[in-house]
Amino acid sequence: MSESRYFTEDGLKNIRQELDQLISVERPKISRQIAEARDKGDLSENAEYDAAKEAQGLLELKISKLQEKIRNAKIIDKSKLDKSKILVLSTVTIKNLKNGATNKYTLVPEEEADLKSGKISVESPIAKGLLGKKVGDQVEIKVPAGVIPFEIVEIHL
Repeated sequence: MSESRYFTEDGLKNIRQELDQLISVERPKISRQIAEARDKGDLSENAEYDAAKEAQGLLELKISKLQEKIRNAKIIDKSKLDKSKILVLSTVTIKNLKNGATNKYTLVPEEEADLKSGKISVESPIAKGLLGKKVGDQVEIKVPAGVIPFEIVEIHL
């Protein structure tokens, strides 16, 4: 039995689009490659056929995993979240008390993490250390570089 996975509406939409791309574009493309390789003759010594069949297996596995994610998906309703503390989908500004630097992150489900756009997974060490905290709280978070003290400056949803 699979566990529920939480997504934003946009995150789930992106997964559905990826699945549609794999089914409507990639699957027919691999089928054509298999047919072309099969037309070349003896399948026992046909490397193109073997490669296409392997690619087909990997594609079907990926499709299956995406379908399972969609089946077990739960949409996060922002309107029902407590805005006074840090939760998934919170955008939080934190201040590093060692060097005074401030950073702004949005805590998102693992599949939607993208550090370049400031979205960190709720499974990351920093997010885990921030969850449930409020503005003004100070926390020490263990990261690969050691323990860093932070102060929560702002929380937005």
